[in-house]
Amino acid sequence: MPSAGTVALIVLILFAVAFDFINGFHDTANAVATVVSTRVLRPGIAIAMAGVLNFAGAMSGTEVAKTVGSGIVGSSVPLHAITTALLAAIAWNLFTWYRGIPSSSSHALIGSLLGAGIASLGMGAAHWSVLMNKVAIPLLLSPIAGFLTALWLMRLLVRIFATLPPQRVGPIFRRTQLVSAGFMAFSHGSNDAQKTMGIITLALVSARVLPSFHVPLWVIALSASAMAAGTFAGGRRIIHTMGTRLAHLEPIHGFAAETSAATVIQIASRLGFPLSTTHVISSGILGVGAARRMNAVRWGVARTMVGAWILTIPVTAVLGFAATFAADALFSWSA
Repeated sequence: MPSAGTVALIVLILFAVAFDFINGFHDTANAVATVVSTRVLRPGIAIAMAGVLNFAGAMSGTEVAKTVGSGIVGSSVPLHAITTALLAAIAWNLFTWYRGIPSSSSHALIGSLLGAGIASLGMGAAHWSVLMNKVAIPLLLSPIAGFLTALWLMRLLVRIFATLPPQRVGPIFRRTQLVSAGFMAFSHGSNDAQKTMGIITLALVSARVLPSFHVPLWVIALSASAMAAGTFAGGRRIIHTMGTRLAHLEPIHGFAAETSAATVIQIASRLGFPLSTTHVISSGILGVGAARRMNAVRWGVARTMVGAWILTIPVTAVLGFAATFAADALFSWSA
């Protein structure tokens, strides 16, 4: 019969896979909202493409996994605290998905893990310098980078194609947007799926299954598969918000937004920054809208999204702290 520790580890891995699956359908819109809203691809085909390329992207590196698994809190965090962190992140993801709010799954996980670590081991559990340099600063700068890159690229494209009639420009970017949407899906997988890899590897180190932090191949494959499966499940609620409510998009705008966002995300993934793909692609859409004219962007919707972004880490940190505190109290009472 398996020991209690083994059962706890298996349960944790199952919750991590569930988080990754939910992340897949929650953040599908990040990769396919623009290509759907510009009517280049039907939703089902776009989601299928995103699922395959999410899997490929997830297999492309582990730098973000190292940041999440060994840079947020120490490896001495107990298994039940990691499990409660996952439950808090899942709860927030489901809530925001149901309401159609494109919040960040990445920051939900980071916030809940931080809160759970502090509840279990105190303030010293957090690696504050890593949180500042690899989470907080990228959190602030990545939307700005996405906005400015998309704004610049959109203006460049307008200058290049200004002499061509619209009936020629449209077909060109209906084809090139297939490439940019694929690049965006690949980049999404290369950053987002690695968070679950980091959590599972942290659990394996905490349970002393692994002597030190390195991501096993089976963890990479499991996380990639779970995210791809979630992507196939779809996320049409958030596709509506991202693709139609922020700004009206044509294929040239979708190409600029996706290319800009995917480039920012790829750079961050190689540096080990756990970015929010939601933040970056949303900012890219705002950037291409602002390149036409400032009132082309529905700033009221954008303000609602920014409010969700700002709230995600504090709210999930409180949820993770409260869930872990309750679990600790329950364990001590039952003992």
